[in-house]
Amino acid sequence: MSNTDPTEIWRLSASRVATLVRQRKLSAFEAAQSALARLDAVNPKLNAVVDHRPDEVLAHARAIDAALARGEDPGPLAGVPVTVKINIDQQGFATSNGVNLQKEWIAASNSPVVDNLLKAGAVIVGRTNAPAFSYRWFTDNRLHGRTVNPRDSALTPGGSSGGAASSIAAGIGHIAHGTDIAGSIRYPAYACGIHGLRPSLGRVAAYNAVTPERIISGQITAVSGPLARTVDDLRLALAAMSAPDPRDPWWVPAPLVGPAAPRCVALCVAPDGMTTQPEVVAALRDAAERLRDAGWTVDEVDALPPIRDAVQVQIALWMGDGYAGMVAAAEREGDAGAIAALAGQATLARSMTLEKFSTALVRRAAITRQWQVFLERYPVVLLPACAELPFADDLDLQGPDAYARVWEAQMTMIGLPLTGLPSLVVSTGMVGRAPVGVQLVAGRYREDLCLAAGEAIEARGVPPMPIDPQ
Repeated sequence: MSNTDPTEIWRLSASRVATLVRQRKLSAFEAAQSALARLDAVNPKLNAVVDHRPDEVLAHARAIDAALARGEDPGPLAGVPVTVKINIDQQGFATSNGVNLQKEWIAASNSPVVDNLLKAGAVIVGRTNAPAFSYRWFTDNRLHGRTVNPRDSALTPGGSSGGAASSIAAGIGHIAHGTDIAGSIRYPAYACGIHGLRPSLGRVAAYNAVTPERIISGQITAVSGPLARTVDDLRLALAAMSAPDPRDPWWVPAPLVGPAAPRCVALCVAPDGMTTQPEVVAALRDAAERLRDAGWTVDEVDALPPIRDAVQVQIALWMGDGYAGMVAAAEREGDAGAIAALAGQATLARSMTLEKFSTALVRRAAITRQWQVFLERYPVVLLPACAELPFADDLDLQGPDAYARVWEAQMTMIGLPLTGLPSLVVSTGMVGRAPVGVQLVAGRYREDLCLAAGEAIEARGVPPMPIDPQ
């Protein structure tokens, strides 16, 4: 059926695969075969995908081809191989979140994210790894083991969606699902040299029936979103993921494209005194020039609305609600990374009271308001994804100073989710064997502005992708 080299299908964009499948110039079965062959070739080196069932994958692909043969439209992601993270429900699979404590938590139904990907015609080829409890920006756990960054095995692949980013960078699937409460989509994208979109709170419906209801901090700061090798594929994935589902009370029926806005960007290379490495500053200034070349106005500003303060509020809400239970679970699991992540915030978490928690929620509203007002003047903000190039793997376990360095460098990763605003990491190049990129922020439900600016940056050069593991 296909004139496409079957050994090269995995290299194509998701948009191209979907177009070819709908035109019946490529079968969904061929696309699935190619994805599975690529998984077999590189996953033993990466451990990015930790659970998959090839027979079910191929059966699903055949069903899509059969629907096309009947004249049916399988959806905008027709036949596109995708991956989902091990912390969301997929019927018949364990929602393990990287811990032995949950390895028997078999989902009886799909998360809305999975259902919406399937409704759009995607083929789920596997489930990607995460750190235990999805707590770290490094991906390792006692249940599934360590995930490797395909660009440089000495670097973290990021976390918590490290398996998702590693898989996309290496060509296992064309779109990956990730989750983000403090950078867990954006940082893995940055570390693996791909693109990652954290949507607005309420854009993508999510819910796990197999796990307890989320605490309030998770409900108001955690989101699901896509990682991909092109900005256009992120746009396609977002459209599929953001379909309605009544199980998520936070879901909002907001349009994917908002009203016209000035192509005006605020560049800030060192928000709130961030000690941004020269290589990262250079990437930001390069991205600004790319935007100017594309017709955008870019003003460099010395200050943005609060980020450092937002970090403290975010940590207070995240760690201060049920902290003792988190620590007890981490200790039962015996995961060193999870224990260290929690121990590093012990002073703040153990000092939390109901009054302090209420004060943090009040402060969240004030910080969000300041950001929304600023974004009326500058519809897009360009700022660091991280203060440093991707960290050496397990840097956070190298003592208190290293732990503090990691959390300080991740200020924008942690602080921005407090506001519920969308943010996009675009990979722009390499510094030696380390990827580098930038972060874009826009107003609530204005992912379209992030994507438009990201596309202008992307058009002027990105690292090679997909790649063979280095």
